[in-house]
Amino acid sequence: MALLTRPRFRHYPALLPLLLVAAAAAAACAGGRGAERTYIVRVDADAKPSVYPTHAHWYEAAVLAAAGDGAGSWPEGGPLIHTYSAALHGFSARMSPAAAAALAAAPGVAAVVPERLRRLATTRSPRFLGLLSSPPSALLADSDFGADLVVAVVDTGISPAHRSFHDRGLGPVPPRWRGACASGPGFPPASCNRKLVGARFFSKGYEATSGRMNETAEVRSPLDTDGHGTHTASIAAGRYVFPASTLGYARGVAAGMAPKARLAAYKVCWLGGCFDSDILAAFDAAVADGVDVVSLSVGGVVVPYYLDAIAIGAFGATEAGIVVSASAGNGGPGGLTVTNVAPWMATVGAGSMDRAFPANVRLGDGQVLDGVSVYGGPVLEPGKMYELVYAGASGGGASSSAADGYSASMCLDGSLDPAAVRGKIVVCDRGVNSRAAKGDVVRRAGAVGMVLANGAFDGEGLVADCHVLPATAVGAAAGDKLRKYIASSTKQRPAKGTIVFEGTHLGVHPAPVVAAFSARGPNPQSPEILKPDLIAPGLNILAAWPSGVGPAGIPSDTRRTEFNILSGTSMACPHVSGLAALLKAAHPTWSPAAIKSALMTTAYVRDNRNGTMVDESTGAAAGAFDFGAGHVDPMRAMDPGLVYDIAPRDYVSFLCNLNYTEQNIRAITRRQADCRGARRAGHAGNHLNYPSLSATFAAGAGTGGGAAAAAATTTMRTHFIRTATNVGGGPAVYRASVSAPVGCNVTVQPRRLAFRRDGQRLSFTVRVEAAVAPGERMEPGSSEVRSGALTWSDGRHVVRSPIVVTVQAPLQ
Repeated sequence: MALLTRPRFRHYPALLPLLLVAAAAAAACAGGRGAERTYIVRVDADAKPSVYPTHAHWYEAAVLAAAGDGAGSWPEGGPLIHTYSAALHGFSARMSPAAAAALAAAPGVAAVVPERLRRLATTRSPRFLGLLSSPPSALLADSDFGADLVVAVVDTGISPAHRSFHDRGLGPVPPRWRGACASGPGFPPASCNRKLVGARFFSKGYEATSGRMNETAEVRSPLDTDGHGTHTASIAAGRYVFPASTLGYARGVAAGMAPKARLAAYKVCWLGGCFDSDILAAFDAAVADGVDVVSLSVGGVVVPYYLDAIAIGAFGATEAGIVVSASAGNGGPGGLTVTNVAPWMATVGAGSMDRAFPANVRLGDGQVLDGVSVYGGPVLEPGKMYELVYAGASGGGASSSAADGYSASMCLDGSLDPAAVRGKIVVCDRGVNSRAAKGDVVRRAGAVGMVLANGAFDGEGLVADCHVLPATAVGAAAGDKLRKYIASSTKQRPAKGTIVFEGTHLGVHPAPVVAAFSARGPNPQSPEILKPDLIAPGLNILAAWPSGVGPAGIPSDTRRTEFNILSGTSMACPHVSGLAALLKAAHPTWSPAAIKSALMTTAYVRDNRNGTMVDESTGAAAGAFDFGAGHVDPMRAMDPGLVYDIAPRDYVSFLCNLNYTEQNIRAITRRQADCRGARRAGHAGNHLNYPSLSATFAAGAGTGGGAAAAAATTTMRTHFIRTATNVGGGPAVYRASVSAPVGCNVTVQPRRLAFRRDGQRLSFTVRVEAAVAPGERMEPGSSEVRSGALTWSDGRHVVRSPIVVTVQAPLQ
């Protein structure tokens, strides 16, 4: 049915309170359409006035009334961008701040949220995770490789003809599937099959903000012209493909986590980014279509949950029984960088595997600097040493058009002098433009190779890229050595070196390590909820790649490859998405929270040297803010023994205790919330039966604080109440053991849980005391993080929950 245009609004003469409030507010506010932007409006499902035949008519009338005189400039299709009815009730529309304020005050409107722009955040990983195909591991066998589960991938679309998405040997499409296969350029109606059961695209939000898309650069269909979506989809649920490699690297059999699970692609990301209104439309469609898991490798800024479109869409999906797995973001190694932090999502950071692609720099003075690369073209002449140049140094190769050495040090476009770099290896600093783009700049300037050097912020974290010329990446310490070596050279004794490519190495130690780029906690929104939840393989992951996109991901790359190697929490997220599908197939009655609990409480924190996992950026031991509960272990997650379950109503209690207003909560949950009846238990984190335990104390807030703090121990106390559900298959007795954080006393009551039957629930209390010793001085505004763990075991299962205590010093 066509939407109403403004003249037809006269057919509804009733002066409804919604329109009166909206029109009055709009008339009272100054300003027009010049500052307009897209807003997402969430409404109460049962608030539609009976005078309107559909919700869409009501929505459009409300927007037109709020817009006032500006309504005449709406496009022919009307003011609405998307309408939502499954994951949430409401719509998105482009309007001025004045109109948005009017709608926010109107009856029946739960929330008006400004749209935000989001950005996109394997031959070895199945074996590394213990998922062997022959003979099949227990998880694959018991789940029938994820058969008949549907994984939704919300991303850049998909390349349907790729071998990873063939449907040979699969049964019929599950009869409960209600999705569609949208067609368009490069994506004919027959593109879907029994593997790729659905495909949709959502661009209205993108085009409402950025204008009509340039269809010579991108396509109005589910087809992936970027590569990211094809890559993530095949990680989650790609079929077995042999042979697979990228430019000769990582040869073997490629497979996703759930090889027989069905896929549904929801394209929301375009050249201009990923827009909230389109992401919400994808969530809404996925819930209506009947998916089982949503995989979202997209992130952005952290805002309160009631303003976070991803958190709102994910809540609706979770309430429908759908597991939502989201990337933690690539803002590491700094703290407070984690994104997608809502407790009803699984937030996934990135770790490494025991595979590497060494490409070392050999210097003329005999030094060898470790590097990594997956360059697959003609290599440098064996035995020859090339002159090295660092364009950021005075006289080092900057073009005359560069204002200073900074642009040249970063190898930005047009910053290099071809006469100064031709035939040489150029050292480029990491940052500003993409790593692959730097190589393209160096190649066009006539250089023969590139060394990409980390700065202090990046530390020792390395990512292997498919460079367009012989190139490698080195860490911060090696970069410093390289620059000093070049700076010490003279015309008589120039700095020289070469790059030696060593192919693929397996069995690397230590592994896993926390990837330097992986976003870190603490949780910026709710410190009581530890984020990320866990980590999964996300460094140098081989997966499917579209045939029309070069592996470097830049326009000048004309090479083609069936698989590509990428890094990011975007790659870690679909590992957990696929594993969640396997667990749901093996345990169809488990809730999304139970599945996440199984993945978290069975995660491990020790590497293949039996030491604590290390932080790639520093080489030091990593902690709970780096890896959450630990690295995912799917074989143990299959049989976790106990799970910590959470019902949707528990999240309401949690939100009440964040001091959210009832309207804030209604924006997330779609229903009225009476916080007067919510449980009060001291801190917000105690209102969720979460698998991890996180407490934040203000130094000096406990007994013995204040003026006497310097002379007496300050003790701060809190407690957690948790309820464990027995899923181990029968009667069991679990006993608690505690590794207390340094300076803390942790007690568990009771220390013994005797389950008489499967499915029985038993509760316990964990009390935590943190002490600040006399004379222990903390700088104003600083924090101290202490970590430990609570473990329950019945002799067969080990159920581990991290305990994190943060002591925060006041600003003054």
